[in-house]
Amino acid sequence: MEKVNQRLLEALQPAWRTALCGPAGCAAYVEPQTEVKQSRVKPLPAFLAATLWRAVRLAWRRKPEWIIAGSGLTAPVAWLAGRCAGSKVAVYLHGLDIVAPSRVYQWLWLPFIRRCDIALVNSANTARLAKSRGVRPGKLHVLHPGTDLPTLDAVVARDFRERLGFGQRPLLLSVGRLTERKGLAEFVTKALPAIVSRYPDALLVVIGDEASDALHARAGSERERILAAARIASVEQNVHFLGRCDEATLGAAYQASDLHIFPVLELPGDVEGFGMVALEAAAHGLPTIAFAVGGVPDAVDDGHTGTLVEPGNYGDLGAAVIRQFSQAHDGATITACREFATAKAWPVFGERLRNLLGAARD
Repeated sequence: MEKVNQRLLEALQPAWRTALCGPAGCAAYVEPQTEVKQSRVKPLPAFLAATLWRAVRLAWRRKPEWIIAGSGLTAPVAWLAGRCAGSKVAVYLHGLDIVAPSRVYQWLWLPFIRRCDIALVNSANTARLAKSRGVRPGKLHVLHPGTDLPTLDAVVARDFRERLGFGQRPLLLSVGRLTERKGLAEFVTKALPAIVSRYPDALLVVIGDEASDALHARAGSERERILAAARIASVEQNVHFLGRCDEATLGAAYQASDLHIFPVLELPGDVEGFGMVALEAAAHGLPTIAFAVGGVPDAVDDGHTGTLVEPGNYGDLGAAVIRQFSQAHDGATITACREFATAKAWPVFGERLRNLLGAARD
């Protein structure tokens, strides 16, 4: 969400003068000419109150054409500031900010989301969720998050494998914060053993840290749950954690891997809004095997940049991985992945955003 909001702001700057109300520390990620008002994130009620105060004052002084809420959580702030300044209001919805399982949130926040002039959504599934909560279809516009298009370098991929001692082992890559929704513990228990029986040296490389501050974070360590699942399934030697990595290491991991795995779970009150890591994998020429959950189908071109599997069908998921391992990771696959990612790159995101706001001026 932070990355999408940063790109939203950057996309507006060629066409509009911009200002930002955001959490403490956000000023480090924007252009110096952008006026920034920051508020401490915790406690959340204090953040919302302080941001509302600063947003109303800023809007009253600058009289902006548009005020954009970076998520449903800040829709009331944007709408109230817009009413004070006579501005149009847009909200960008990510999925969870529509279905958050809180009666207070559903009662107080959703009416403000419905009142916004337009609602930008990150996937077709988020659009469906918004419609189900009463957002008028005419206000909804799908605006997929984008990705960067890196230059591929075989030397970088080889060095990554050599430095970590992976050799020529078949590599499955998982990227993202360690949460229950990502489904890694279930994947390790229900699919990885079948993969290892066919490819004994296959290795699941996990990049990401604990998500202790996530809305649906469970008590305890998700990493330990995954390791416990691996021990029970006797595949502990086939799982390797890299933790949180810098961008260079992440890019090398994408290029060095044979397959990106995304076994997301369907959980009540939780949702995978888009699946940006699948799009990032495609940008590096890496196909994805995933459950067709939430907004993931918007990020994977089934049959071209990967394979989508019926949610919860671990037999088919494992078979898809085995089938992909048996095929050469050739130029045609890399080209298909890169072409798909190019069509959703950040410049495309920016152009569509500016067009949507421009079209909604009148």
